Amino acid sequence: MKIHIIILFIAAMTLTGCAGEFSKVYKYADTDYRYEYAKQCFAEGRYNPAAALLQELITMKKGSDEAQESLYMLGMSEYMSRDYESASETFKKYHKTYPKGLYAEQAAFYIGQSLYQSAPEPRLDQTPTNGAITAYQEFLDLYPNSPLRQEATDRLYELYDKLTMKELLSAQLYYNLGGYFGNINSNSESNYSSCIVVAQNALKTFPYTNLREDFAVLIMKSKFELAENSSDEKKLERYRDAEDECYGFLNEYPESKMRTTAEKFIAKCKKITETPK
Repeated sequence: MKIHIIILFIAAMTLTGCAGEFSKVYKYADTDYRYEYAKQCFAEGRYNPAAALLQELITMKKGSDEAQESLYMLGMSEYMSRDYESASETFKKYHKTYPKGLYAEQAAFYIGQSLYQSAPEPRLDQTPTNGAITAYQEFLDLYPNSPLRQEATDRLYELYDKLTMKELLSAQLYYNLGGYFGNINSNSESNYSSCIVVAQNALKTFPYTNLREDFAVLIMKSKFELAENSSDEKKLERYRDAEDECYGFLNEYPESKMRTTAEKFIAKCKKITETPK
């Protein structure tokens, strides 16, 4: 795949009339000269030609210090070119090949950094996000005193927030679908129950999230709606559960904007729970 990228890059340079110097260097037999030229491109911020040269130099200079530096510069060139998927793989290769290498610490950090940059918004698949979290955690375990520690820690918090937001959006979707299906549809009960499960699991997984109240609101509202939609044999038990949830919410969030809603739910629940049999 990367060989194809090199070919396409050379072709693009040829079409734009910029291939002169690079083509001569690329075909030049002296690997030391090509290595120095690649370093020059890297230093000048010309990351695409640097990467194209470094792709082959890491093989040509295998076993030398230049091979190690070439591999790290390749990863950084890909990262600076925003080819984050390739960069993460290159940094992984570096750290596996040179676990005690000169750039091992930076490579370990940039595995997470590359995956962090490619992590999508919360509604989409969060595989890169989970990969970045794993990479940052491994980095912090390996290099607890690194000057990059604080940045890695900050990134971790951001990524956990993204995963938490995904769970909140999922719980919100279940809640919205419950209302959409109406009060007499069995799917409504299923969706409200799913909302509660997703929200409760999220609070267990991310106990220190700043979205705790948002999840608590969804749990409270879903339990009340579940009671409202229940069959007669389940209604009393579910209203009691909803009432307890509302009191718990008010105890934990006494200044919440949803306080009035919680109090309204409690009043409605009491009409059922305190009705003499």
